[in-house]
Amino acid sequence: MMARMRKPSPVIQIGRIKMGQGLPFVLIAGPCVIESEDLILKVAVKLKKICSSVQIPFIFKSSFDKANRTSIHSFRGPGLKEGLKILGKVKQKVGVPVLTDIHLPEQAEPVGEVADVLQIPAFLCRQTDLLVSAGKTGKPVNIKKGQFLSPEEILPAIEKVLSTGNTQVMVTERGTFFGYHNLVVDFRNLEILKGYGVPVVYDATHSLQLPGGEKNRSGGLREFVEPLARAAVAVGVDALFIETHPDPKKALSDPATQLSLDVLPPLLKKLKTLDPQAKYWP
Repeated sequence: MMARMRKPSPVIQIGRIKMGQGLPFVLIAGPCVIESEDLILKVAVKLKKICSSVQIPFIFKSSFDKANRTSIHSFRGPGLKEGLKILGKVKQKVGVPVLTDIHLPEQAEPVGEVADVLQIPAFLCRQTDLLVSAGKTGKPVNIKKGQFLSPEEILPAIEKVLSTGNTQVMVTERGTFFGYHNLVVDFRNLEILKGYGVPVVYDATHSLQLPGGEKNRSGGLREFVEPLARAAVAVGVDALFIETHPDPKKALSDPATQLSLDVLPPLLKKLKTLDPQAKYWP
């Protein structure tokens, strides 16, 4: 069911970065949510420096709105207008491509004018109007596979974006519900997803959430990020998604799973050595 399904994925162009077809893996990283312009710019600069030092292509990620927070009292972000203004400054001042979520079809067009990649949140991955609107922007679209879906069930979502004529689609594995307050990563999914002819991303931080594990917010198992990221790179994913923060314990979203910036350099060095062995690129 796995190897015989495999199709070559197209090369997706994201700014100056190319992803897919056995190219070196790309890092998608940044704070979960935009907390302030100052923090976002500082993190983007630091991440660019880290990735440049290990020669790993880098896409900055942060959300202008976390619309699916557990509690009504949870911080959601600055909103569309202010969030896009900040992400635009990341592109202009730091010089890296940016990725951010959309939650409503009407957000696709304005976000597409700033972001290099539009991301479909996992809980919204079957929303036809949202997927089609994202596809119509012509920008690359990253679909996060819902925690409630088998890998086979994400194929129709991919086809919804492709129906717009936009072939720049990638799909992200971020774990599967395993009882209450727990997720598990089935690494067979990464091989199955490769068979759909799109670049495959592994979300190394969200897949270690404990949804609702702390009553009014999600918990997490940050200590497993490194071994699961190593496993995903060994399988040959096209990109890794890792949310990171200068001080995760003080993060306003997902404090239990975001990685500290300080631990990223040694982790990336380890992952870099695994990547060519998995893909056999020269």
